[in-house]
Amino acid sequence: MARKKKESKTKGLERSIASNITEIVELENNQRRKRTVAEQLSEVIARFCGSMTFVYVHIAWFGFWIVFNDFGSVAFDPYPYTFLTLIVSLEAIFLSTFILISQNHDTQLSERRNHLDLQINMLAEQENTKMLELLQAIAAKVGVTRDPEVDTLLEPIDPKKLVKQIVKASGEEEKKNGSKTEKAEK
Repeated sequence: MARKKKESKTKGLERSIASNITEIVELENNQRRKRTVAEQLSEVIARFCGSMTFVYVHIAWFGFWIVFNDFGSVAFDPYPYTFLTLIVSLEAIFLSTFILISQNHDTQLSERRNHLDLQINMLAEQENTKMLELLQAIAAKVGVTRDPEVDTLLEPIDPKKLVKQIVKASGEEEKKNGSKTEKAEK
């Protein structure tokens, strides 16, 4: 009997996890569909540029270019391959732009996920606080003495104070103040 109950809870948990995963995938797919044609093109180009095929194409292209211009009957771009340098420089400019566009999209998606994660964590903290309050009320009814650590956990968390503590502990504030001091000294 206990085994069936445990299996039932496990299946319920698996369904819940599957539902959450499906919901997140749907959110991300909806976001992908909302991208502009330029963003989609940039992502395709960035993905291709990050592949070994891109490397092989360039090896073949440069090899052909050098062989044709050094050993061919008509050298349209003799050594030091000025025209090839111009083309590669222009390619680098455009590729870096496409990659930055793709990275900006990824950054927006990551920021959205972080914001969602923060909201879920804050909601979980509120739920935990409410559960502690209920447990404290039950403990008081049963005659169990209050735990001072629980009282501390029941205090609401102020996100602004928390961020200040993190900045102070990480030394970011000192770094900013140090760079301001250095600028003032110059």
